[in-house]
Amino acid sequence: MNADLETAPKRDGLRRVAIDPVSRVEGHGKVTLLVDDDGHIHEARLHIVEFRGFEAFIEGRPYWEVPVMVQRLCGICPVSHHLAAAKALDFVVGAVPVTATADKMRRLMHYGQILQSHALHFFHLSSPDLLFGFEAEVGRRNIIGVAEAHPDIARQGVALRRFGQQVIAATAGKRVHGTAAVPGGINRHLAPADRDALLAEAEAMVAWAREAVHLVRRLHEADPALYDRFGHFESPIMSIVRADGAMDLYDGALRMRAADGGIVRDAVPPQFYMDFITEAVKPWSYMKFPYVTDLGAERGWYKVGPLARVQNCDFIPTPLAEAERRAFRDYLGGALQHAPLAYHWARMIELLHAAEVIRDMLPDPDLTAGERMAGGARQPAGVGVIEAPRGTLIHHYAVGEDDLVGWCNLIVSTTHNNQAMNTAVREVARRYLDGKTLTEGLLNHIEVAIRAFDPCLSCATHALGKMPLRLELRDRAGAMLDRIARDA
Repeated sequence: MNADLETAPKRDGLRRVAIDPVSRVEGHGKVTLLVDDDGHIHEARLHIVEFRGFEAFIEGRPYWEVPVMVQRLCGICPVSHHLAAAKALDFVVGAVPVTATADKMRRLMHYGQILQSHALHFFHLSSPDLLFGFEAEVGRRNIIGVAEAHPDIARQGVALRRFGQQVIAATAGKRVHGTAAVPGGINRHLAPADRDALLAEAEAMVAWAREAVHLVRRLHEADPALYDRFGHFESPIMSIVRADGAMDLYDGALRMRAADGGIVRDAVPPQFYMDFITEAVKPWSYMKFPYVTDLGAERGWYKVGPLARVQNCDFIPTPLAEAERRAFRDYLGGALQHAPLAYHWARMIELLHAAEVIRDMLPDPDLTAGERMAGGARQPAGVGVIEAPRGTLIHHYAVGEDDLVGWCNLIVSTTHNNQAMNTAVREVARRYLDGKTLTEGLLNHIEVAIRAFDPCLSCATHALGKMPLRLELRDRAGAMLDRIARDA
C-alpha cells in the first residue's frame, strides 16, 4: 500500500489523502480521504480507475466466441465468466436444459473455481491481517510471513488452491482460460486418470477446509468487539438459491432479503433481473452502482457474495458445511451478520461446501461418458446467472440472425457490492482514522475492509461512466510528450 499525502491545492480547505493502489486485491483501485486540519474525515471513497470496455467490444463477435473471450475479464475468476456466458448462450441455441453430462462437468468446474478462489483470497491475501493484526509490520503481512509463523496454515492454503486449480484443468482443459464450456453443453469428458488423481486427495481437502472454517470461527469468538463491529453497516442481501431453498452456486432463482432477514424477493427467474435492478453511474468511478429499482438508489443497494449466500439459503446440501452454517447462524442468535469481516467466515464455509461437492461428484459416471451437447429452437437472447466466488454474476446477450452479438450487459459480483464497499470504507474511516495522525497501519484498516469483500476490480470496470480521463504520453526518460484530458 502507498499512502500519498498530496500537496495539491486543498478542496474546500481539506487535505486529500490517497491510498493508491489498494493492495492485495485483483485489479487496480484507490481510496481517497478528505481530511481537515484536525484530522477529521469528511469524505472517504473507493475509486475504480481501470477501464476495460468488454461490453462494447463483445458486440459484433460471433456468439460462439464469447465464452472464451469474456474470461479475459479476469485471471482470478475466468471460470465464472466462462460458465455464465455459456449458460446465457444455451438459451440462444435452445439447449435448456443441457445434458446431464454437460451440467455435471460445468458444476464440477465451477466448484473447483470456488475452492481455488476462496483459498487464494483467504490464505494468501487476507489471513496476514487476521493472524498478525492490521497494524503489524508491513513486510510481515504476506503469505511468506504466514508460512514462517504458521507453516501448517500456509501449506494447507496452498494445497487447497492447487487442488481447485487441478479440478479446473481436468474439466476446462487448463487451469486458466479453459475452453470446455460451449453454447449448448461441454466439449470434453473427465478423463478417468484425472478423476482418480483428484479422488485420492479429495478427503484431505475436505478435512483442511473444515480446519479453515474453525480457524476463522475462533478468531471471531476470541475478539467479537472487532469482528462484529469493524466497518459494520446493515443492508439487504441477494443471491441465487435452489428451488427448495438450498445453496446452489451454479444455478437457481434470485432471492433478496431485507437487512432484518425478511424475504422481499423470491424465486425471481434470472432473465427478469432487469425488472427490479437498476445500474446507476457516478462521476468518480468506472464501476456502476446497482440498486433495487423500486427502493431507489439511496435505500436500494445491497450485498452479494459469501456473506449473503450463507445467510440467504435455507440450508447447505452437504452435511459438514450445513453444520458450520448453523453455527454461523447461531453466533448472533439467528440475526443476520452484516460486519464485513464475517465475509471470511462465510467464505470458508463455502470452501468446505465446495470441497464436499467435488469429493461427492467425482465418482459420477456421467462425468466420464454421456452426451455432451443439446440443442433446440433458436432464441434471440439469453441470460446466464451464476454465483461467482465474489457474488452473483449476470451475463446477458442478444444475438442476431447473423450469429453476431448485437448487445451485451454484464453485472459482475464486485459491481453489486460497490456501494457496500464504499459504505464499509466510510465506516472504518470514521471509527478508526477520524482525528488520528494517519499511519500506514491505520490506513491498512481501510484496505482490510475492502479486502473482506474479495473485490475483483478488473472484472467490475467494463462500463464507462463520466469519470474524468487523463492520458499521458512520455518517452523512456519520463519526459512528457503529450497529454489529453476529458473532464467530467
